[in-house]
Amino acid sequence: MRAYTPTSRTLSGPASKSSTPVRSILKPASILGRRKAEYAGLSDPLDVPETPSKRRKVFFDDIRNVTYEVGKRTMDDVKLEVRTALEEHLRGNDGQYDTLKELFASDKQRYLPPVVGEEDDTLKPHELQVYVMALTGCIPILKDKACNGLVKTILKCSWLGRDEAFAKVFTHFLAALVSAQGSYLSPVLSMMVEKFSDTRPSVWCVPDFPEVSRETMRDRLHSTLQYLLQMFPSAMPVLETLLGTKFPFPDESMRVHMAYIDNLLRIKNYVPVLRDEILDLIINRVVKIDSQMQVDLEDLDDDVTAAVMYALRDHTNMTEWEDDDDDDESDTESVDSDDPDYDEDAARIKSIKGSVEKMDAALDTLFKVYTPYFANPGSDAAFDAFTILLREFDHMVLPTYKSRHTQFLIFHFAQLHERLTDAFCGQLIATAFQSNTPNVLKQAAAAYLASFVARGAHLPPDLVRSIFVLLIHHLEQYRKKYEPLCRGPDLKRFHPYYSLVQAVLYIFCFRWQDLVVGAPDDVDPDDLSSYIGQEVEWIGTSRKDLSVQIFGKLNPLKVCAPVIVEEFAKLAHRLNFMYVYPLVEGNKRIRLTQYLSSTYANGGALRDAGYDTQDESFHQLDPYFPFDPYQLPVSKRWLENDYVHWKAVQGLNAEDEDDSDDMDDLDEEDVEEGTATDSDGDDYE
Repeated sequence: MRAYTPTSRTLSGPASKSSTPVRSILKPASILGRRKAEYAGLSDPLDVPETPSKRRKVFFDDIRNVTYEVGKRTMDDVKLEVRTALEEHLRGNDGQYDTLKELFASDKQRYLPPVVGEEDDTLKPHELQVYVMALTGCIPILKDKACNGLVKTILKCSWLGRDEAFAKVFTHFLAALVSAQGSYLSPVLSMMVEKFSDTRPSVWCVPDFPEVSRETMRDRLHSTLQYLLQMFPSAMPVLETLLGTKFPFPDESMRVHMAYIDNLLRIKNYVPVLRDEILDLIINRVVKIDSQMQVDLEDLDDDVTAAVMYALRDHTNMTEWEDDDDDDESDTESVDSDDPDYDEDAARIKSIKGSVEKMDAALDTLFKVYTPYFANPGSDAAFDAFTILLREFDHMVLPTYKSRHTQFLIFHFAQLHERLTDAFCGQLIATAFQSNTPNVLKQAAAAYLASFVARGAHLPPDLVRSIFVLLIHHLEQYRKKYEPLCRGPDLKRFHPYYSLVQAVLYIFCFRWQDLVVGAPDDVDPDDLSSYIGQEVEWIGTSRKDLSVQIFGKLNPLKVCAPVIVEEFAKLAHRLNFMYVYPLVEGNKRIRLTQYLSSTYANGGALRDAGYDTQDESFHQLDPYFPFDPYQLPVSKRWLENDYVHWKAVQGLNAEDEDDSDDMDDLDEEDVEEGTATDSDGDDYE
């Protein structure tokens, strides 16, 4: 049997009279001859066997309009073989049918020439294409449920690793199959989506064909998918469902995740209607990895955390994520924990390192995807893209307590234009003060707002002042509502109030210089220490209004995170804003448990959860501010100059002339562990 090769020339002239058909791949020549005679006149006119005197048959590839020369075996012969195999299978004779299945099941076997003197009846690499074309012509039979096994085998063949002609022929086979039997739509799309995770050429390449690059493979895959979506509009919701269900499991490697994400983003380009759903899907998975990574980091000691950071040192300059040859197939290799050589710490380091790499790669990619939309940040197109980010933030990021890095997407883009900044701050303010918002979301919104105002380097001072004054105004509304009911500090009962006080204190610690509206001439704005001891003018009546809150019956300094209270006390005292040390010292003699509401007075819920009810920290707010330092090694490049880092004021007190204070110490711990928003409290769960 001769290989089937495409040619652009037209064949003419009679075939050699001495030529005889070669042996069929599926059956011996004698049997095939009987079958051809038996079905002559009963099947398609093209299946009529040729005579030796007849002009040699050729067939046409409708896809590229290329003429194929089939040599001694005509296309009709192959079609008859396939038709016979299928019809005999329906009658219960599976010999030829099983042989046909084997052709596709073993499609990656290398072709071995026959021994000298033996007849060559082995299917050559390029000849499988002819069988795909023959099967396309037999779709009315192939669609029968009894042929389901063959269809499944065909769908598993390595059609992307062959030549371009095979890929196009296979595309038309898939279209014909789905057109004839709609129930095959889901298996066909499922087969294609599963290939989104393929990233190594060894998976799709076929022996005896030139190696197909990753880019070429994906071009073919998406060309076929786009063609099917155009042919079958009903495929769109099926595809949308499959994109979610086929997303790699969290323990899959970074390469697999990035391969899948790259393919999702390609779909977004030619199916605009799925753009929002695809971006939501990616963000949702990134948030899950982010939060789980933070839970894992909490369980590590400092030495293991340092080992994770050391292991990531070689990834600081990576941008081509799928070219990482050191990446393993899975972050959690199957290792027997009973193995005497099993190193639990090493396994944990490897697992968390993999999670960090996945986070870094995914967020770096998302920054790249969104950046072009903000080329003109004041345009309507930029605002439309920002509304997608804002919706994703509101639905997926804001409710997730342990999210640590995903939110920096909106942190970056919200600072590009005042219109975007106003939209983000407005959304957070609305969430924080809506009466029907759960307390857990109110605290989150207040924390995000305070952290954004405190850390956003491009926020204008007038916006910082406006939000600071607005938060104090809402504090007064809460105070009037809660103070008549209060007999002492109680986080459970007055949660929204304490969350808001902590947000105000946090903003003051970072942006106090922007709250100063007037200062003596000898104050140098570039020298923070020159403000110490000076009588400066603060925005509006903020000093008096905040003093009413701090010294009120609700006693927020007892409930707010101690590290923030301590830093506020130092700054407020040395800047002549407020003197709260007597109150702080007095609070040390107060036990929060004595003010718990009756439902929690006996501490049963806490004891059941394994907590010590005498530990005051469980009745205080977490130091939760989600825009604390960003530590992912590669994607942090997008945040350069976006970020206000903590600056210690030299001379703030005697013991930190040369060292940073407690807030700076907190940041140092965050840098070390990469868990700046972590806490041990359960208020947010």
